[in-house]
This record gives sequence, structure tokens and C-alpha cells, in this order.
Amino acid sequence: MAQAIAFYFIAACILGFAVLVISTKDTVHSVLFLVLDFLFVAALYVLLGAQFVAAIQVLVYAGGIVVLYLFVVMLVNLKRPPEAHQDPRRRTMLGFLLAAAVLVELGAIAVYGYGQPAPIVAPAAAMPVTGNTEQVGWLLYTSYLIPFEIASMLLLVAMIGAIVLAKREL
Repeated sequence: MAQAIAFYFIAACILGFAVLVISTKDTVHSVLFLVLDFLFVAALYVLLGAQFVAAIQVLVYAGGIVVLYLFVVMLVNLKRPPEAHQDPRRRTMLGFLLAAAVLVELGAIAVYGYGQPAPIVAPAAAMPVTGNTEQVGWLLYTSYLIPFEIASMLLLVAMIGAIVLAKREL
């Protein structure tokens, strides 16, 4: 009973802070409400028994991403009027067409994906570790090593692309 009360309290706080994030006029306060929202999501993960995901939530989102948001909010002058210049190289129609194509693909996956029976999955072999974090690490470096390496390569390419795009021409 106490766990259900805690769950509903945390869920109500998550929803309340999410509403405050989008309804607050001051952008700094909005980012601070976002921090509280991320912390309550981490508390929900702890309540559900996913301590590793909760730690990652706090470290990555509440720690790193929100600090980045705060730097952007504090460094960008939000009081200036919008620019009258429009980029002639902008491909608005191409963006709409690509977004529509992705939406059609997602719809096709949703429609045709539910028609087939689910594949039968063999029971997993017993892992030699016992804790939640140890199980995540064991699976990450055994069964899911290739997707993990692909994700790390994608992040490396994204980081190099951001550096190339941000580099000023001399």
C-alpha cells in the first residue's frame, strides 16, 4: 500500500513539474523545474527497482543535459527581436517531405508489425552475476556488444560532425 502511495505521489509530482516546465514564463525557472522533473523520474526508477537506470538518469539528464540547457539559456539573449533575414538555402519542403516519409514508415510498421505473431524466444542462460547493475553490464558486454559498439560509433560521428559544423572558417 505504501509503495502504491509513493508511486502515485511521484507520478503526480512528475506531471506537475512537467506542466510547470512548459507553462513558466521565465526560462531559467523552466530549466530548474526540468531538473526537478528528472530527479522525480529517477526516484520513480528507484521505486521500480531499476537503480542503474536511476543513476544514469541523474548523471546524464539531471547532471549533463540540464547544465547544457542552462548554459544555452543564460548565454542566448532572449530579449532581442527575431531576425528579419531568412536563409535562402533552407529546404523547407524537403524537410516536410522527409518528415512525412518517416511518419508513413512508422505507420506502416505499426499496421503491419502487429499482424504477425511474436517470435518464440528461448529462455536466457543463467548469468553469473546477481545485482541489477551487474546484470546490465553483463548483457551489455556479451549479448549486446555489437549494438553497443554501433551506438558508440554513431555518437563519435555525431561529435565529430558537431565540431566540424561549429568550426569557424578562417
